[in-house]
Amino acid sequence: MNWWDDALHRATAEVVLAGALAGLIGVHVVLRRLSFFTMALTHATFPGVVVASIIGVPLLVGGVAAGAVVALGVAALSRRRGQDAAAATGVLLSAGFALGTALVATQSGFSRDLSAFLVGSVLTVDGPDLVATAAVLGVVAIVLAWCSRPLLFTGFDRGAAAAAGVSTGVWDVVLLFTVQLVVVTVVPAVGTILALSLIVAPAAAARLWSGRLSVITGLAVVFGVTSGLGGLYASARWNVAAGASIALLATGVLLVSWVLTRLRPPVR
Repeated sequence: MNWWDDALHRATAEVVLAGALAGLIGVHVVLRRLSFFTMALTHATFPGVVVASIIGVPLLVGGVAAGAVVALGVAALSRRRGQDAAAATGVLLSAGFALGTALVATQSGFSRDLSAFLVGSVLTVDGPDLVATAAVLGVVAIVLAWCSRPLLFTGFDRGAAAAAGVSTGVWDVVLLFTVQLVVVTVVPAVGTILALSLIVAPAAAARLWSGRLSVITGLAVVFGVTSGLGGLYASARWNVAAGASIALLATGVLLVSWVLTRLRPPVR
């Protein structure tokens, strides 16, 4: 039997790729305090994923389209004076989820289980899903490496970046689009609801151990992959949902890191 014909083998490859992908982008989400935006994006992406499933196109296409609208909207609102971007993001969080649920309710005989979108269904991933995740991982790694300086500059000191002639708005959009691409890509592994845990928890745990970006990034990837593999093992061993197991393990890594770093100073 071909290695790829086994569902567990495909799921293992998917959680490794998704864990590494979430760890990479999670560092920027944590450093720029975009956790709330990422949570809103997971909900607002939901209707795009549902529509994609209804009309028979790849979930990645529908999720990216919906996420792009949200990312552009948040970027535009954050640049307007007197506009509460956080409030608008919060509205998008609930509105996106409500729209996705309504779309599912209007489809009698809808063939896809709603829980597969919400908490993932990693054992059902196929070859194209793995290829898509690997491709997105490569693209995100290249973007973050190539654009690391302007992204960090605008994230840590927007005023100085603007004074230096850096287009802060453009780089905000680049990062937001990258985040939403990752969110959609990890849907098969952990679903739209639990994606936030896999993206934020490993990076937040890594940040507790070091203040150096290279170390944080490496640890975040390791923690993300470990959470994916450990969660998948727990799912197979105790017959629990894989997405929930991965999210819980990622949260556990954060809690353990918090306790250990309280006992001894972080490594610098």
